[in-house]
Amino acid sequence: MDRLKIAVVGLGRMGKRHVHTLLYRVPLAQVLAVCSTDSHEIDWARNNKEYKEFGITVYSNYEDMLAHSELQAVWISTSTDVHASQSLKAIEKGIHVLCEKPLSTDLAEAQSVVDAAKRNPSVKVMAGFSRRFDSSYRDASDKIFRKKAIGDPFMVRSNTCDLRDETGFFVRYASRNGGIFVDCAIHDIDLSLWYLDNPIVKACWAAGTLQHHPELKELHDVDNAVGIVEFWGGKIAYFYCSRTQAHGHDVCTEITGSEGKVMVNVVPRQNNVVLADKLGMRHEVQPEYWQRFEDAFALEANEFTEAVLKGKEVPLPLETGITVMKIGQSLQHALLTGEVVRFNEKGQRVN
Repeated sequence: MDRLKIAVVGLGRMGKRHVHTLLYRVPLAQVLAVCSTDSHEIDWARNNKEYKEFGITVYSNYEDMLAHSELQAVWISTSTDVHASQSLKAIEKGIHVLCEKPLSTDLAEAQSVVDAAKRNPSVKVMAGFSRRFDSSYRDASDKIFRKKAIGDPFMVRSNTCDLRDETGFFVRYASRNGGIFVDCAIHDIDLSLWYLDNPIVKACWAAGTLQHHPELKELHDVDNAVGIVEFWGGKIAYFYCSRTQAHGHDVCTEITGSEGKVMVNVVPRQNNVVLADKLGMRHEVQPEYWQRFEDAFALEANEFTEAVLKGKEVPLPLETGITVMKIGQSLQHALLTGEVVRFNEKGQRVN
């Protein structure tokens, strides 16, 4: 069977992990190339024994990489501010795109990617909302929609809380990620749309605080924030995002319905080991997102690859990312201004 010839763009922590996933967990994919504009990442890749063994070409120029012979698809894992421009260049050349969330820090730019994909229907374009591919979140969806286990869902409480970073990496990255709600809460927003069956947003408001990274004040951002979204029809979502957790990567979602609720990872765990000693009983927590969602990223890659090779629809409609971006940016605006951002019944912003 043919294999999908793919390149990974960006060789930070995420990009390197995606290369590893494609090499060892996606049998129908073949990594042809990687690309980065960071000199340290390029040097690392060119000296990487594994990349040499697999015949992976290392590029320092994105356009040159797009011209690589036989290249069929790219997995874009760069900073958010270049997601759209890199996606557009690939689409224009007829190259399939799996782009990490969100499509851009700018809503109009993100829409341009959706429009380009519509103009080129033979090109598969998908935004990487990885939690949609997690087995626990999919099971929650099955319980809600197929088994009707909780009646009509009307409330989602979801949080993404990262382990406190002492290396300086997060602060450097924060200047390019669009703000805490656009970056950190983006998956939670997507989950709320999924579990509440794509409701139309009515209002957004938010509050935040700086507890560990005062440098973020210059970037007009915070390291802990709460956002509330009201939807037309009486549905509500509540988001808590944090960059300062001491215990580990704490991601959970709770969906409440008219007849019960479903909870996913409310008490995060590294594994099923519990230590009992004179201090009591306790367990460890995953240090970051990769340990929690590694399997989801692999399934995402496999389903995207299958969609390209078999001419199927991608598993997640690209337009979903626009609604998620609209809500994320509205929460960010509410955070910075103290205003409530309101929408009419068509989901159009009115203030």
